[in-house]
Amino acid sequence: MTTMTRPGRSRYADLIVLGVEVAVLAAAVGIGALLNHRGVRLYADAAPLYATWKPHLGFGTPVALLVGALFAWRGTRWGADTRWPRLLVVGYLASVLWTLSLALVDGWSAGLTERLTVQAEYLHEVPRVADVGTMLSGFADRILDFQPNSWSTHTAAHPPGALLFFVGLDRIGLGGGAAAGLACVLLGATVSVSVPVTLRALGAEDAARAVWPFLVLFPGAVWVGVSADGIFAAVVAGGLALLAVGGRPGAVLGGLLLGFALYLSYGFVLVGLLALTVVLLRARDRLVVLVIAATAGAAVVVAFTVSGFWWPDGYHLVTRRYYQGWAADRPYGYWVWANLAALLLSAGPVVGPALRRAVAAVSLRQPPAPSATVVRQRITDAGPTVWLPVAAAVAVLAADLSGLSKAEVERIWLPFAAWLLVATAHLPTGHRRWWLAGQAATALAVNHLLWTVS
Repeated sequence: MTTMTRPGRSRYADLIVLGVEVAVLAAAVGIGALLNHRGVRLYADAAPLYATWKPHLGFGTPVALLVGALFAWRGTRWGADTRWPRLLVVGYLASVLWTLSLALVDGWSAGLTERLTVQAEYLHEVPRVADVGTMLSGFADRILDFQPNSWSTHTAAHPPGALLFFVGLDRIGLGGGAAAGLACVLLGATVSVSVPVTLRALGAEDAARAVWPFLVLFPGAVWVGVSADGIFAAVVAGGLALLAVGGRPGAVLGGLLLGFALYLSYGFVLVGLLALTVVLLRARDRLVVLVIAATAGAAVVVAFTVSGFWWPDGYHLVTRRYYQGWAADRPYGYWVWANLAALLLSAGPVVGPALRRAVAAVSLRQPPAPSATVVRQRITDAGPTVWLPVAAAVAVLAADLSGLSKAEVERIWLPFAAWLLVATAHLPTGHRRWWLAGQAATALAVNHLLWTVS
């Protein structure tokens, strides 16, 4: 009998992981349908996604098919051969086109301009903000539900930075659903720039080029267009990129962005793990960058606190508000694992095999009985293509186990899903075309079979 070669074993392992992913997703869909049929309050008609079953086509369909096919076919080659500045520009424009075309599968109004105007969204509250200072100082008083002037669902569930962003758009003449929807698309697409910039700054340009087409065909673009979480992902990725680029200006701006991220979502305390990973992966000036960034982030905290919003109070109240709504009924026993199935549809089926290869890249280099010195060196040598997706995976698992992320994680975890895709740098070049096709097919299937809700 012929012994399977290591590449052969790796392909076999990839197929096993993919099979596990399919099994988890099938179980989540099947059990979710059964629970819905029995009247269990999942509040997700197409569990594990927060969506309804509605096969449909739209005028964004041909463009989405074209972009998906082109980048699946040529994306790897373009990533390897295109000059760096042009690569970033092309990636950004393609990401915008991919995200926008997916949104327009649902139509101009339902898919873009009206998505953020419903009662649960931030735009519902914008006309009620007469004075920003008053809004900030009284924000926590309006978090709990079932009282006069309670914030709408999304506004109450987040710190005031999210509402503040849309109020700012309105104040500069970009109010309304169309401007807000386009802002989500245009800013969310910058993730396709920020992640490669981060990798290149950390000395992994080849990896940045390998990951690039996977960021363009990000299945999570279904929710970037249109939800505020696309903007959140952009802020987080931009802040991490600035930390990686470094220097005092980069550290200051990165710290300010990541400090502001704390006021976009309470869950972004977990971004601290990614930020620390980026700083530790820098070749030099780690302590300087860390101190400067932390100081800048602290300045944002001070500014919000002085304005009247104390973050711990908001967090305490939002956990109470969380269980005033659907979360009180949604069963933890289902969502604690079904959330991961939703993540597979947002990050794409490549994420499991890619993460497996990233972890294996470290373990395969280890000698049978490594010394402590050798272990430290191996950890250092693993680099950003291992530790950034591992940090993102740890953050996701922490959020999942907390019980404060039951359902809707396909959009809530967008800021972490993009960093999971960094592990795709470990895929063999010859396999990437097929994985890219799978990523595109996942996004197209979700967008055309389901009516997603932000």
